[in-house]
Amino acid sequence: MTCSVKHVLGLSGGRDSAALAVYMRQHHSELEIEYYFTDTGKELPEVYEYLGRLEGFLGQPILRLNPDRDFDFWLKQYNDFLPSPQTRWCTRQLKLRPFEHWLRPLLAKGTTIYSYVAIRSDEEYRKGYSSKHDGLIVKLPFKEAGIDKSGVLEILDGAGLGLPRYYSWRTRSGCTFCFFQQKIEWVRLKEHHPEAFEEAKAYEKNAVEHGSPFTWSQGESLDELERPERIKQIRDEYRERLARMRSKVQPNPLRPNSGPLDIDDLYGQSKVCLACHK
Repeated sequence: MTCSVKHVLGLSGGRDSAALAVYMRQHHSELEIEYYFTDTGKELPEVYEYLGRLEGFLGQPILRLNPDRDFDFWLKQYNDFLPSPQTRWCTRQLKLRPFEHWLRPLLAKGTTIYSYVAIRSDEEYRKGYSSKHDGLIVKLPFKEAGIDKSGVLEILDGAGLGLPRYYSWRTRSGCTFCFFQQKIEWVRLKEHHPEAFEEAKAYEKNAVEHGSPFTWSQGESLDELERPERIKQIRDEYRERLARMRSKVQPNPLRPNSGPLDIDDLYGQSKVCLACHK
């Protein structure tokens, strides 16, 4: 039985995992880390663009783990029911399953695998991927180093990467139709990527026709959400929430670059998908 060590770091196309990749390259260059991205085929175009920029910084390609079955296949397996916070089959089948299939042969040979996960020090409620194998060891470098959201932004700015472009209108990476999106993010998806919004509507219509109890956005269909009067209501509610939050925030002179308020700041971030969002 082979006894070796492998280091892996998963990238979502989001802010925190990108910052962790930069951090590990800068502070642990002695480690040969393999960076990977599990591609559902339903990602935002900005995600792919940002991964390309990150590859340039890292000086190495990011391995693409493409699921052997796509979203449409699994949708049929789940009787055309949409994934939801209650039944996150998309995460299980399109993110975790390819990851586990990739590593299973290595673990069977006795390889010890260290998986680095970008949970920050200010995310006390979050836990990383729960390993079911003694040879798969999850490491949380940001927790250990005390790096919070402000620290993540500083790492990305210092590397010349900045934030992915979609952060100007959304804080969810992963699938275009992620059910964890806030309603303002659905409105902005329609604005920035109308073809992706129409695709999400088609999936939703098909699911409802097959008896799915879930819609993408809680409490209403995308047909209802995109009505002009509803869009105006969502935008007004977002602006009011933003104004209230800004009035409560105390500037920190020691951290002038803490960054603008994002959607997670306004709505909270406990309901997110770790495999996609980080």
